[in-house]
Amino acid sequence: MNSNIRLVSFLKILMVIPLLLGISNSVLAQHQVSGTVTDAETGEALPGVSVLVQGTDTGDATGLDGSFQVTAPSDDATLVFTYIGYERQEVPIDGRSEINVEMVSAAILGQDVVVVGYGTQRVEDLTSSISSVSSDDFVQGSSRSAAELIQGQTAGLIVTTSSGNPRSRGQISLRGITTMNASTSPLILVDGVPGSLDTIAPEDIESIDILKDGSAAAIYGSRGQNGVILIQTRRAARGQAPTIQYSGYVNTQTVYNRPEMLTGDDYRRLIDEGVNFEDYGANTDWQDEIMQTPVGQTHNLTLMGGGDNTSYTASLNYKQWEGIFITSDDNELTGRINIRHSMYDDMLTADVNLLSRKRTFDNSFGNYDYRQALIRNPTDIVRDPVDGSWIERDGFNYDNPVSRIRETSSDVEQRELRLNGTLTLDPTENLSLSLLGSTTLYNDQRGFARSFNHTATVMGGENGYGSRNFDSSTENLLEFTANYQDVVGAHDYGLLAGYSWQETTYEGFGASNYRFPTDLFSYNNLGVGNALSDGEAGMGSYKNDFRLIGFFSRVNYIFDRRYLFMASVRYEGNSRFGDNHKWGMFPAVSAGWRISEESFMDRFDFLNDLKVRAGFGITGVAPGSSYLSLTSYSYGGRMLVDGNWVQGISPARNPNPDLRWEQKEEINVGVDFTMFNDRLSGTYDIYQRDTKDMLWNYSVPVPPYLYGSILANVGHIRNYGMEASLKYTAAQTENFLWNTGINYSTNSNRLVTLSDDLFETSDDFFYAGYTGEPIQQSTHRVDIGGPIGNFYGWDSVDITPEGEWIIRNAEGELMPISDAGLGDRTILGNGIPDHFLSWNNNFRYQNFDLNVTMRGAFGHQILNFQRLYYENPRVIQYNMLNTAFDEVFGKAQLNQDLAYVSYYIEDGDYWKLDNVTLGYTIDLTRFAINNARVYVSGRNLYTFTGYKGMDPEVSFSGTDPGSDQRDKFPTTRTFTLGVNLTF
Repeated sequence: MNSNIRLVSFLKILMVIPLLLGISNSVLAQHQVSGTVTDAETGEALPGVSVLVQGTDTGDATGLDGSFQVTAPSDDATLVFTYIGYERQEVPIDGRSEINVEMVSAAILGQDVVVVGYGTQRVEDLTSSISSVSSDDFVQGSSRSAAELIQGQTAGLIVTTSSGNPRSRGQISLRGITTMNASTSPLILVDGVPGSLDTIAPEDIESIDILKDGSAAAIYGSRGQNGVILIQTRRAARGQAPTIQYSGYVNTQTVYNRPEMLTGDDYRRLIDEGVNFEDYGANTDWQDEIMQTPVGQTHNLTLMGGGDNTSYTASLNYKQWEGIFITSDDNELTGRINIRHSMYDDMLTADVNLLSRKRTFDNSFGNYDYRQALIRNPTDIVRDPVDGSWIERDGFNYDNPVSRIRETSSDVEQRELRLNGTLTLDPTENLSLSLLGSTTLYNDQRGFARSFNHTATVMGGENGYGSRNFDSSTENLLEFTANYQDVVGAHDYGLLAGYSWQETTYEGFGASNYRFPTDLFSYNNLGVGNALSDGEAGMGSYKNDFRLIGFFSRVNYIFDRRYLFMASVRYEGNSRFGDNHKWGMFPAVSAGWRISEESFMDRFDFLNDLKVRAGFGITGVAPGSSYLSLTSYSYGGRMLVDGNWVQGISPARNPNPDLRWEQKEEINVGVDFTMFNDRLSGTYDIYQRDTKDMLWNYSVPVPPYLYGSILANVGHIRNYGMEASLKYTAAQTENFLWNTGINYSTNSNRLVTLSDDLFETSDDFFYAGYTGEPIQQSTHRVDIGGPIGNFYGWDSVDITPEGEWIIRNAEGELMPISDAGLGDRTILGNGIPDHFLSWNNNFRYQNFDLNVTMRGAFGHQILNFQRLYYENPRVIQYNMLNTAFDEVFGKAQLNQDLAYVSYYIEDGDYWKLDNVTLGYTIDLTRFAINNARVYVSGRNLYTFTGYKGMDPEVSFSGTDPGSDQRDKFPTTRTFTLGVNLTF
């Protein structure tokens, strides 16, 4: 304990050394001031407020009770109070020795702002559908990525966590399925620069803003179809006293709901009943053999501070997470520096950011290994007890899962370096000119090897395998914006104009070899493999790039704080477009009416704000790869020319000079309101999204075409939906606070067409999804005019006494499945939920805080692949679920081969107790700690559902939503113990 006190005191000394160096010689003129800082609305003490003497580095940070003590150089100095989320205050001392300050929230002043495309706007002035989530509203506890911070916090934004892999980042979907053959990921910008959910550590994020509708996202052109997520990192305020913040936690995980397979004792019991299982005499739990009790840790250290002209932020984040399977880890180290400096009386501001990230992990474990653990005979053993060799058995796709993992080396190292800076010139009070430059370097190195003891050698004679892969990308960005804001009487207007240039280059190299004389070198001596001399080694490389140029403009106009108008346009060129469509136009317009500002609303004094708004915008999504509009050729086969064998070449892609962006046209109408002194607030939106010129591959004749298919812009998908959010301060006293919020969304889609005068599909439907071997059938069907996501197969309604399925076709006829054909299949349900709902609660009682989040999805079905494959008693060569021998429909035991029928499609409704975090704030100011909080947290704690699979939270994207794969990485339940400290 004494050592901890000494450490804290030492850190405090380090903080005050710069202050001591700045002490002037006029000690006798110093004046001591003390006081407290509280919230102007609630009266609660504010810990961690920066209190600085203006023009100096002298200052303090308020303690847990809001108290501070500052020694000023004179009694006529000015104190500057700054705190994130509150208005900056400058208070003259005027000879006083005690100053108590009430800080006013920016939201209360009507100055709460959100980040929009290339700027910010006051919330009250928004005319588009934009959601903002601050760090106070983030999901608490441990988070793998930024996506989990906002899970369930925004209506219409669905974050799906369908995997427990520590490297999984969650799947983001905004307002339904808008494309079938292009990217579905939203554009993610970190401090204005394109990035990903991996770019920044969750602990370094200050706020996340989501541009949901077309009028908000249109200014990003062909990158805005799937929405835009704007991530703002934590930064020091000007005048902030030097502050050290530490946050850290440790966690552990358990499998949320593991499949119950037959045990060794079950095997022997069933053998006694006549089942023809093999009994090797052991009792092996193969899932336990490849699982571990994982321990993870995350540490974040941040130094923040600033003077009158300069502010700085430096952070270091280390994350080390183990997965529930052996060799499924994730290790990451991220460092970030931000320096902001103002010059020439704030006329010129420079903002520089440097981020470096290194991520390493062992990729030896794969989902196929988990499949092998599920189907492995539980009476078998892992190793030979005599010589210690791995036990391998003959069988199709039947391997020892432990040997597969242990005899594989798969090392991955990823590095990212981002440097960006912004120069902002404010030549007048109303005009701001900004220049942003950025470069991002990304490298991915992978080494993979299978040893001589791997099943590929033991059973297949591979004799060792090794490969190396190197991939890299370089992204350069340059943007210039000019922003003019002015207020003339009742007229408030803003003008924005800008230019954007982006260039991205991808390149990589890979080599592989096998039949090695020794496996001592792993993947580090590929040239000695004998497959190279036999001409069977692999080698390849690639390089491609694309460029994007955009000119954009936006105008905002407000009259008398009541009537709001916005219009924007982006004119964009993209090298991925065909020659006939290199440039595209993306306009948007929106308007709002603040009804609450009208005089006839004065009698409704309970209503603080009421606004209706409507918007229309066009966005797009570019083809996913470079050169898709050009002819391509591939090498293959050899020809004898003049006695020499020559490598052959043939067309691999047709040219399409008309290839262009998919165009989404969106109409959005919404209502925003606050009432009862801002205790209740809410938003309501309805929208329709039409994606036209959708990309699809069409079969074409050869000749006249060079190749048998072509990618063209023809399709049309329509989405329509509704979103609603409510936030309510249910209780607020001196010692108790309860904030609660509900988010709801619903979405429907329809494939309008896939054909035009030039290209058309052969049928008015297409199949999607795939069961895999040995069933080998599609799982979904999409009909023109119908929704995406329909399961399509045989509708099993009964079973014969002999154990054969009885199915019902679309005409209602019943027949044994042996008499059914493919034409007897019918729609069996849909994998996309009709409704998404979340309920978030934050409680605070004295020093305790409690965060509870719940969310769910309703009105959909799930295909349970594990039951489909592992609940059939005839597949005795593999292990199976312990329910495989149960009677079907309570009538008879199944007695036929695997078949895709509706029996395995289940109701997917679920409601999750997703996160519970309990924290306690401790007064440690006597140890020079201004704020200290400890907490415990549980994630994915319990799910209310009738679904029989591992977890009903499955992927809802693509053309085969609702498929719960048989060998996916199981979801986990996570328990966390953490601490937050501010010095």
